Amino acid sequence: MPIDKDMPLTEQMKFDLEAENFSPEEIELMEGDQQLDADGGATITFGAQMQAPQGHFANLAETMDDGDLAVIVDELLEAYEGDKEARSDWSSTYAEGLSLMGLKNEDRTEPFPGASGVSHPLLAESVTQFQAQSYKELFPAGGPVKTQIMGMTNPQVEAQSKRVKEFMNYQLTHIMEEYEPELDQMLFHLPLSGSAFRKIYFDDKLGRPVSKFVSSEDLVVPYDSTDLITCMRITHVIKMPANDVRKYQASGFYTDIELGEAYDQENSEVQDRIDELDGAKRVYTKDNIHTILEMHVDLDLPGYEDANEAGESSGISLPYIVSIDENSSKILSIRRNYAEQDALKIKKQYFVHYKFLPGLGFYGFGLIHMLGGLSKSATSILRQLIDAGTLANLPSGFKARGLRIRDDDQPLVPGEFRDVDAPAGEISSSLVPLPYKEPSGTLFQLLGFVIESGKSFAAVADMKLGEGNEVNPVGTTMALLERGMKVMSAIHKRMHSAQGKEFKLLAKLFADTLPPVYPYQVVGGNQAVKAQDFDQRIDVIPVSDPNIFSVTQRVTLAQQQLQLAQAAPQMHNIHEAYRRMYEAMGVQNIEAIMPPPPQPQPKDPALENAELTSGKTAQAFPGQDHDAHIVAHIALLGSLVVKSNPQTFANTQAHIMQHISLKAQEEVQEQMAPQMQQMQAAQQGQPMAPQQQQMMQQVMMEMQTKVAQREAELITEFMENIDELVSASQEDPLVKLKELELQIKAQESQQDLKESQAKLSVEKEKMENKEKTDKAKIDQQKDAVALRSAIAIEKLERETQQKVLDKAEKMTKNIQDAFNKGI
Repeated sequence: MPIDKDMPLTEQMKFDLEAENFSPEEIELMEGDQQLDADGGATITFGAQMQAPQGHFANLAETMDDGDLAVIVDELLEAYEGDKEARSDWSSTYAEGLSLMGLKNEDRTEPFPGASGVSHPLLAESVTQFQAQSYKELFPAGGPVKTQIMGMTNPQVEAQSKRVKEFMNYQLTHIMEEYEPELDQMLFHLPLSGSAFRKIYFDDKLGRPVSKFVSSEDLVVPYDSTDLITCMRITHVIKMPANDVRKYQASGFYTDIELGEAYDQENSEVQDRIDELDGAKRVYTKDNIHTILEMHVDLDLPGYEDANEAGESSGISLPYIVSIDENSSKILSIRRNYAEQDALKIKKQYFVHYKFLPGLGFYGFGLIHMLGGLSKSATSILRQLIDAGTLANLPSGFKARGLRIRDDDQPLVPGEFRDVDAPAGEISSSLVPLPYKEPSGTLFQLLGFVIESGKSFAAVADMKLGEGNEVNPVGTTMALLERGMKVMSAIHKRMHSAQGKEFKLLAKLFADTLPPVYPYQVVGGNQAVKAQDFDQRIDVIPVSDPNIFSVTQRVTLAQQQLQLAQAAPQMHNIHEAYRRMYEAMGVQNIEAIMPPPPQPQPKDPALENAELTSGKTAQAFPGQDHDAHIVAHIALLGSLVVKSNPQTFANTQAHIMQHISLKAQEEVQEQMAPQMQQMQAAQQGQPMAPQQQQMMQQVMMEMQTKVAQREAELITEFMENIDELVSASQEDPLVKLKELELQIKAQESQQDLKESQAKLSVEKEKMENKEKTDKAKIDQQKDAVALRSAIAIEKLERETQQKVLDKAEKMTKNIQDAFNKGI
């Protein structure tokens, strides 16, 4: 709205200024700067920053000098042509490699007319396998987005994470209809060229964020570039119909200047080869297609120079987006490419680079670079084998001049015999076939070697994980998968990382550009919590697993987890292990065949007392009438059954403590609710500043302190009630009965002790008598032994004396006999 500084600031002007996004503070400043004139009018004094309300992202080209624009467009177009020339060899290699796909059969006349023009499908098979495998991993049926909670978790943050996940999947699968087909197309181009790009931006025509596929030939960067973040110049080549250009001009997005008729420009070498494979070519030349060069570049624009603290030009180039019509060499728009509140003026990112293999420079390597030679060799060998078979089946040679064959210009058909005039008499002497050989077995083996080498690199070979009845262990299967799919695993991790960057850019666009409410009823909150949900607590990541890249690997890993869970069920969640197994197998609606285990539900105090009495435990829940529950459970503690059962008494007391803790938390949260609401209102969905984070931490610490104090008060009251119960239990008849029972048992024990002592005395007397008897027996035995010894000695003495007498008598007799004989 144009404002005359000599006009008074009326209410209508205030309304118009608000419509132009002037803040209330700025309008108030204008009112304060009014000076009343003599005729009662007012003069408004605008500061240097209070000029025409164009906004931070206004089209600066409309206010710049034509001479300055001409200098800028000449420099940028020269830089663009240099960037294209710097990658000319890359474009030639890519274009030549596209012919190896074998999508179009060649009509060859060399080395002979009708020679085989077939191409081996090694490259096409590898590309198709990669595209099919990656497509289902990066965009599953349930949506490609999942969320991860950063930091500590609680039920509120978990509900927020679920809302963000559902909203982004809803946008990508239902609202952004172009996302899935664009992803499908990108995954086919990526393994060929080695690089593909996604452009994430807000489309004014659609009124929502979009994520478009940008092929590598349509995104040009300088020679020295290494990545998109540090790249000094990014040029996106856009083919746009003249009618769309006119729409942008009418809406004010582009400068309304005369561009003239767009003329057909010569296609690039890559585009010519793509058209050849597609079987398409431009015939109608009146479509009037403009080539728009959208350049993300750093410039030091005249009149918009970066200023230092002293207000002087710093000479630093700032990020801008410059749109140029290449046909007319005119600038359509120049817009700032950094956030308005960004003091560092960091370039905003719109592109995400997907790489197949890292490569040696900015662009990645694809299968054309890695398998191009093998694919070309396989095609050459295959054609040689087919041509050899053709020549062997349809031989040619030399014929004698005099040999005449009827209808010799027509080939023989099976079963046909023709008349021949052979002057030499023998036909064989007039015909000499050329010595064509059968297809070479060695060449066939070489073809197999080349194919296997290519498949091994591209990881598309079928791996035999088990033959016949042989079943490999899970660990062996995992090792085979890891060894055979190393290349694919690394590629999948690179794509997972790139898709994560894409989702973060989309999440920021969703939070900043879409309405601040959810378009449907949400769970765990109201629709207006959308602005607060997209904060730093939730990280948006792809649902794909960077470590799992195939169904076989996912099922094998889930099977191993299930086996471990079954081996030690006390340490695992068996239900979760089976659920993951079903998910790996791709089973839909798992809850229908395996219902989730029932979750604990709040119960009334009577049911909780019944469970506690039966020996079970009870659980307290937020929102219950904690005072009523505590009174009911204290009454249970005073019952005879609970007093006589220590375990039930302890379980009931622990359950009361749960209610005390929840009651204290809810009371403190209610007291501090206004303070928390003020902080949330000040944040308004924006990332928290360091001071806000510090204040939040202080509030949380204060809340924890108050909760602890309140819990101490409630526990003290509870312990006083317990003491009263203990005092009352001293007059309990049951306790007296128990004491009497103990006295009786003590008396019985004393009687048993006396009986035992009496038995011990009897046994002692018996032992003493036995000892005396044994001693007397021993003495008798000693006397008997002594008597027998004396008798034996006496007998021995008598026998000895008798022997002496007998010997003496015998000697006497001998002497007598001798004497008698001597006489």
